[in-house]
Amino acid sequence: MSTRTFPGLGLWKGMWVTLSTMFKTIFMPGKHLKTVMYPDVKETPVPRARGVIALDQEACTVCMLCARNCPDWCIYIEGHKVEVPPDKPGGRVKIRNTLDRFDIDYALCMYCGICVEVCPFDALFWSPEYEYSEYEMGKLMHDKERLSEWLATVPEQPEIAQ
Repeated sequence: MSTRTFPGLGLWKGMWVTLSTMFKTIFMPGKHLKTVMYPDVKETPVPRARGVIALDQEACTVCMLCARNCPDWCIYIEGHKVEVPPDKPGGRVKIRNTLDRFDIDYALCMYCGICVEVCPFDALFWSPEYEYSEYEMGKLMHDKERLSEWLATVPEQPEIAQ
């Protein structure tokens, strides 16, 4: 004996779900979520939404961990070394890395967040901004100035529970 009891049962179940949802939407409009008409009405994202990656240039030490761990290789970093004079007389000269270029190609990025998680100096953050689309793919390459502008939109980080 076959496990199928009625041919086309899946089709009828699907039609039942469709019709019941349609009638609930018509006769009980407050019960279901409505579609937001995007260009006219802008939805407010949740505070921890993944929109774009913001960069804190002061915190970046050009360690390249974000670029090396990126599975899409969409982060491009360049830097140079600068000698910093000693803080005290008789101290030795320190060498610091200075950020020259930090670009993210959002046409390649898959928004996995590995770069944000792996940064040991908290130079990368998620910003809830989601309106940065372009008509040309070449314009989706954002430089460090553009990434630093999004730093102002990053929400406050919650306190770590101890």
